[in-house]
Amino acid sequence: MTATDQGILPAQALETMFAQGAITSPRQPDGDQIQPASLDLRLGPLAYRVRASFLPGAGAKVMDKLDRLKLHAFDLTRGAVLETGCVYIVPLMEGLALPDDVSATTNPKSSTGRLDVFTRVITDEGRAFDTVPAGYRGPLYAEISPRTFPVLVREGSRLSQIRFRKGAPTVPDAELQAVHLAQELVSGGDTAIAGGVHLTIDLQGEGPGSLIGYRGKRHTGVIDMDAKAAQDPLDFWEPIVNRGEAALILDPNEFYILVSREAVHVPPLFAAEMVPFDPLVGEFRVHYAGFFDPGFGHSEIGGGGSRAVLEVRSHEVPFIVEHGQTVGRLVYEHMQERPRTLYGEGIGSNYQGQALKLSKHFRASV
Repeated sequence: MTATDQGILPAQALETMFAQGAITSPRQPDGDQIQPASLDLRLGPLAYRVRASFLPGAGAKVMDKLDRLKLHAFDLTRGAVLETGCVYIVPLMEGLALPDDVSATTNPKSSTGRLDVFTRVITDEGRAFDTVPAGYRGPLYAEISPRTFPVLVREGSRLSQIRFRKGAPTVPDAELQAVHLAQELVSGGDTAIAGGVHLTIDLQGEGPGSLIGYRGKRHTGVIDMDAKAAQDPLDFWEPIVNRGEAALILDPNEFYILVSREAVHVPPLFAAEMVPFDPLVGEFRVHYAGFFDPGFGHSEIGGGGSRAVLEVRSHEVPFIVEHGQTVGRLVYEHMQERPRTLYGEGIGSNYQGQALKLSKHFRASV
C-alpha cells in the first residue's frame, strides 16, 4: 500500500480524523458511514423551512441568516416529510476542525440524486456551495429541495457525502491517457479524453422495444429515504423504451434517469467525479451525485461493466439528445493511498456492476 502526501483521503484517514477530532459528531459513526474515499453526512434533529436558498458570505454565519429567512422549524427525531418545491436547511451531525492543508467538497449521495432531491452543503462564511476551504473549523448544513418526489427524512438520514483532499490531485489529460491505456478507464464507447474522460449517452439499449430510461411522475406518494426496496417503481416512474429512433426529447423541468454508453472503471489508486453540467454539450444538467469511489467498476471485485447512471434535467427549452452524444466528463484524482476496502467490497455498495438502475428505494420489478 503506497502513500503520497497529496491526494484524496481514504477511509482509514477518515477514521483517524474522527479519532483526532478533525471530524466531530455527537454520535459515533454508523458502521457503513465511511466509504472508500468519502464520508456520508447525517442530518441532525432539527430542520428549518426557509424562504429561499442562500449563501452566508464573508463574516456571516448560517444561523444568523436563518434567523431572518426561516419560515418555521420542525423536529426530525420522529421523521418529517419534505415537500417538493420547498427549501429546507438542516444542521448536520458532523462538524469539522480541518488541518490547514486539508480541504473538502461535498455532493449528494447517489440514492439522493436519483430521486431528484437537490441537496447542497453550506459552511459558515461560505461563498460557494459544496466547498469547504482548507482549515475550516465549524458546523456543516444541508440545503435540501425535493424537486420531483416528496421525501420522508429523519435524524440520522444520510443525503450528502463529503470528500477530503490534500493539494490539487487532479490527474492531467496526458497522464489520464496513459492510465487508460494501462487499466481501461472506460469501455464500450468512443474514448475521448479532454478535461477528463468524456461519457456519452445510451439511447439504444438492446434495440427496439428495450428499456432505455425512466421519467419521473408528478403527484406521487412519499419516498422514505431510509427504506430500501420499499416502493413499486411504476408508482413513481414512467419507463422509456427504444421506439426505433435512438433519440429522446427532454421536456423542460422534467426529470429523467438514463445511462452512459460506456462502462466506467475507477482503479484502486484513483477517485473520480462527474462534472454535473457543461454548457458546451446542451441546455440540460447531468448527474447530481458526482462521486465515484475507488474500485467502482473494478472487475476483480465483480464490478466489470458498471455504467454511470445519469440524472438528467432539461432547463428552459425542450432539448433533444441522441445516442452517443457527449453528456459529461469524468474527472479523476489521485488517492493519497489505496483504501483498505474498495467500493463494493462488503460495505453496502448498492450500484456496483450496475447498468440502468433506479435508486435503492425501489423494488427491481421493471
